[in-house]
This record gives sequence, structure tokens and C-alpha cells, in this order.
Amino acid sequence: MAISDISLTAGMRNNLLALQKTSQQLSQTQDRLSSGKRVNSALDNPTNFFAAQAHMERASDLNDRKDGMSEAVQTIKNADNGIKAITSLIQAAKGLASSAMATNDTLSQATYESQFLQIKSQITTLASDSGYRGTNLLTDGTLAIEFAPKAGDAKLTVAGFKADATSLGITSAVVNWAVAGNAASSLSYMDTALTTLRSKSSVLASNLSVITTRQDFTDNVINTLQQGADGLTLADMNNEGANMLMLQTRQSLGTTALSLSSQAAQSVLRLF
Repeated sequence: MAISDISLTAGMRNNLLALQKTSQQLSQTQDRLSSGKRVNSALDNPTNFFAAQAHMERASDLNDRKDGMSEAVQTIKNADNGIKAITSLIQAAKGLASSAMATNDTLSQATYESQFLQIKSQITTLASDSGYRGTNLLTDGTLAIEFAPKAGDAKLTVAGFKADATSLGITSAVVNWAVAGNAASSLSYMDTALTTLRSKSSVLASNLSVITTRQDFTDNVINTLQQGADGLTLADMNNEGANMLMLQTRQSLGTTALSLSSQAAQSVLRLF
């Protein structure tokens, strides 16, 4: 049916237009209350919609980086666990060397040396077992951590080292402890190995501090971006609730006004 097929009085048409507008506003308010947002699409507010979308996309990208940071923390922690275990073994080996120095019994010295050889083997095994998800910082592995959404903008590279017995110089300490001075020489090699481990552990701790600081910073940035996006799009629920009540009242009044304005046309029926 064409628009011009039915003629309405001026009062009816004005009331009908007002009622249609109220219905549109009521539908919009219902959408805002159901979604919690005053900007649900670019049609509502293009500037705020696309700005909020950009904030959320960057927050999502940063959140993906957080997973990499979390895995890097675990990798470094596992390497540190390995260093602590190797340190304990070296200290135990030092005790054996000291015991060998304190006795002249060649059989006892040979026993201490045999125990030391077992510990040396375990040091290399521990170093090999200190990896995490394919990266082992104690076998000269390298760990790369990305902090920024765009690869290469901000990153940290953690260089590992070799913590096996040979690389730490402990293999050089394997000598006949029954010979005077050899046990003392072994102690010197082990002290050097401990110094190396402490130095490497300090570097790992420094890198771990950087990563955890970046984790906290990333959390704060994500929170700020989300708050910014919410500020651009979220609706005031109290205000929208009040609008809903007022629009429902207006809709009822509009329906009544339309009915009243139609009475003039209905009065024609009384002529028949």
C-alpha cells in the first residue's frame, strides 16, 4: 500500500511520528541495557567505536605476549633450579675432597674419589634435565622474549651457558687424590665452578626481574586500555534505566494521544 493511499489528519500524523520516534528510542535503550554499552556499532558513534576497537585490539595483542613472558619465567626458573641442584652437588664434592685431604688412608681416598666421579656424572645429567619446553639455558640455549605487540619493537634475549662438568672445569679435578696436593687442586677447580654458577645465576636473576617487571607493566597497560575502551562505549545503567521508564510512559501517552486525535475522524461515523 502506498503512503498516499490513506490520508491522516495532521494531529494523527504528528502523534504517529512522535510514537514511532519514541519506539525507536525505546528499542535503542533496550539494546544499551542488554549489552551494557551505549556504543554497540559504528552507527552509534563512529569515532568512539573505532577508538575503543583499537584499544581492545592492542590489549588483546599484549595479552598474547603475556603468555610468552609467563613461559619465559618458567624457563628461567627451571634453569635456576638446575643451578641450585648443581651447586649442591659441587658443595658435596668439595666435602669429599676435604675428607680426602684429611686422611692418609689411600683406600679411603680412592673411595672419596669414586664418589666424586659419580657426582660429576650427575652434574652433567642435571644440566641436561634443566630445560623447559625445548629451551635449556644450561646447555647453551637461547631464550627470546617479545614484549611489544609488534615483533621486534621491544624484546629481551637471554643467553644460556654450558653447565656440564666439563664446561665448568670440574673434569679437570678428576685426579688421583692419594697423591699429595691433588685433592687441594680439585677443591680449587670446584671453587671456580661455584663462582661461575653464582655469576650466571645473578645474570638469570637480573633477566627474570626484567621479565616480571614487564609482566606487571603489561597488566597495567592492558587494564588502562580496557578502561579507556569502556569509557568510550559503556552505558550509564542508572541513566538508561531512568530513560526506559520515561520512554515507556511517553509511549503510553503517545498511544493515548493518537487515540484522542483519531476521534475527530471517528465522529464522521455518527452521521450515518
